[in-house]
Amino acid sequence: MPTYALVTFGCQMNQHDSDRIGEVLRRAGYEERPSPEQADLVLLNTCSVREKAEQKLRSEVGRLGMLKRERPSLVIGVAGCVAQQEGERLLKRMPQIDLVIGPDCIPDLPKALIDLELGAPPQVRVGFDVDEPHFLQADPLPGKSPVSAFVTIMKGCDERCSFCIVPTTRGPERYRPAAEIVDEIQRLVAAGTREVTLLGQTVNSYRDPSASLPLAPDAEASPDESEFSALLRSVVERVPNLWRLRYTSPHPRHLTRSLIRAHAELAPLVRHVHMPVQSGSDRVLKRMIRRYTAEEYCARVDALRAVVPNVTLSTDVIVGFPGETREDFEATLALVEKVGFTGVFAFKYSVRPSTPAQRLADDVSEVEKSARLVELIGVADARRRAHLESLVGSVEAVLIEGRRENGALNGRTERNEIVHIPAVDGDWVGQIVPVRIERAFKNSLQAALLDAQPSAPREAHPRAADKGPLRLRVVA
Repeated sequence: MPTYALVTFGCQMNQHDSDRIGEVLRRAGYEERPSPEQADLVLLNTCSVREKAEQKLRSEVGRLGMLKRERPSLVIGVAGCVAQQEGERLLKRMPQIDLVIGPDCIPDLPKALIDLELGAPPQVRVGFDVDEPHFLQADPLPGKSPVSAFVTIMKGCDERCSFCIVPTTRGPERYRPAAEIVDEIQRLVAAGTREVTLLGQTVNSYRDPSASLPLAPDAEASPDESEFSALLRSVVERVPNLWRLRYTSPHPRHLTRSLIRAHAELAPLVRHVHMPVQSGSDRVLKRMIRRYTAEEYCARVDALRAVVPNVTLSTDVIVGFPGETREDFEATLALVEKVGFTGVFAFKYSVRPSTPAQRLADDVSEVEKSARLVELIGVADARRRAHLESLVGSVEAVLIEGRRENGALNGRTERNEIVHIPAVDGDWVGQIVPVRIERAFKNSLQAALLDAQPSAPREAHPRAADKGPLRLRVVA
């Protein structure tokens, strides 16, 4: 039986694609191995949003090239965004590579591998399924479905932010029929999944191509309105045994009244939102083509917090964007302090090919970018530490996602705090359990179980009666 190993770089979308690649390969008769050294096929699933990810690819291909000299039959493949972005150019720069396959061509993988086995030259399969979008569905096995799973609801992006390569590597926005999304979630939950994260490049811009969703409460006739809140309501209604529902990554423009109301009314919808802001300076946001101001971002956050008690927010920030002055950067620091993010994923700006920002003068020095990044991370870390320390002594509900080799349990609260629990006997994985927080670390918490033994599987959401009265404020 042929064997494969997957190495994944990048975001949740890439991890989702790797999960689907593994299913395609297993159906084709391949067996997974834990490391490239033990595999006949090694696939590198890549990200090109940051330059550093491409550097990782070059390093990994170089390492695998040495392995291939020892085992000439080893097949090296590159999938994901760099594959779509570079295509045949990868083969010219890295002749060790046998296969280049873009995200929309994953179903072609078995045929490409057969062609290689029959002596064909290196294969390049890229392009977008714009006319007939195809979404790979999870193929969960009963009792073996992950506690937390990703479900794609759209792919591509129409926002055209000036720094972002995603429209080039993932194509224009294409949406998945709502019934197909709900069906996949139903099958995952039936197989044991307790939490689902809906994925999309701008996930809350979703529109149902089958036009099957009813109008959501508070939906408005606005360019920012979408059918995302209607989709959330459909998922919660039709999959009652789904305990937690997350989504990533939303665009601030689409955090509308209807979506805020869904957060207030839908019990499985968690009290955490990751919403990229990128900068706190209106001047920089305009150059980024983000289509909102810092004030509008904060107004939407305030509207969400008004109806969802204790909601936590995390964000993405780019430092050193072309033209960013010290004053611009200080506006970002001020926004981070004002919003009080519990997580900030910060990056230095790097020029990406085929982006509008490529034409701007990259006039912030690398030294200054690094200094600003360190300063921002320091502010964000202090915020996160203060938040985690404030939870010591509190009782929290934690979804147990797995065990470590030493038997310790790990899981997350619905506000996305990572919690570690010392080793304890019993089948706790997949349960939502009460714990008392005993200690705060830099990025996580330590807790003690309050239940003596795992409870029976719940048939209804454990927080179904915990939603307070609805109080909506006008979203700016």
